[in-house]
Amino acid sequence: MTVSEAQSDLFAPASIAPQFVEARQKGVSVPGYPGGALPQSMADGYAVQDIAIDLWPDELVGWKVGLVPPQHRERLGVDRLAGCIFKKNVWDAGAEPTPFRAIAGGFTAVEAEFIIRLSKDAPEGKTEWTAEEAADYVGELILGVEIAGSPLKTINELGPPIVVSDFGNNDGQILGPVIENWREIGWEAMPAETFVNGVSVGKGGATSIPGSPLAALAFLLGHVASRGRPLKKGMIVTTGASTGIHDVAAGDESTISFGPLGEVRCRAVPA
Repeated sequence: MTVSEAQSDLFAPASIAPQFVEARQKGVSVPGYPGGALPQSMADGYAVQDIAIDLWPDELVGWKVGLVPPQHRERLGVDRLAGCIFKKNVWDAGAEPTPFRAIAGGFTAVEAEFIIRLSKDAPEGKTEWTAEEAADYVGELILGVEIAGSPLKTINELGPPIVVSDFGNNDGQILGPVIENWREIGWEAMPAETFVNGVSVGKGGATSIPGSPLAALAFLLGHVASRGRPLKKGMIVTTGASTGIHDVAAGDESTISFGPLGEVRCRAVPA
């Protein structure tokens, strides 16, 4: 028996998910991956995520899309991944920095996002989508920030199946200005730059998202339909970290500038 096969025999989604859920509810870190045996495939990771979604005492109102790092794509057979967003973890940006939690001993980061709000329900059985088809389901394009967060400090280092097993490494979503005329101005006119404590840590924009934010939406539409969770009207979809993933700790303040389109400010506070 190989090491991978032995780990697979020990892998227990029904044991892992409640431990992640409890740690998130308490706002505390976990010393290592719960249960020890790591998910080896994306299907393994989503098996844990699905159990956790059903255990979490809040309404599922959206999803995050992230990229699978290039070195993992051939083995896993995918280039994007999905995580879940819940109602109580969605906040509207205001004049003052929006507070969000940083779990001590866990992982916390900010990501500049172009966020889509769905204009209508997606069909239940459709699992293959083009970007052009996805465009018909866009109600609003919103500027915002994803709070990447997990009780597991090493979540990104351990690989994509581990990331998806804990909510896709999502711990909140901040919604900023709506781009009213996004179809007219074009992706190249949507820049983004992230500052942490006044220092620029990443530049990019909507064109940094492979295939455009609509390609990310197309992926998600098919992905969640294949899991029996088709997107519904009003749900939000974050389409990818357009300036990178920027680690923060309690006390750090971030400003995400979208150039002439607006900005979003936020501040990490202790969990």
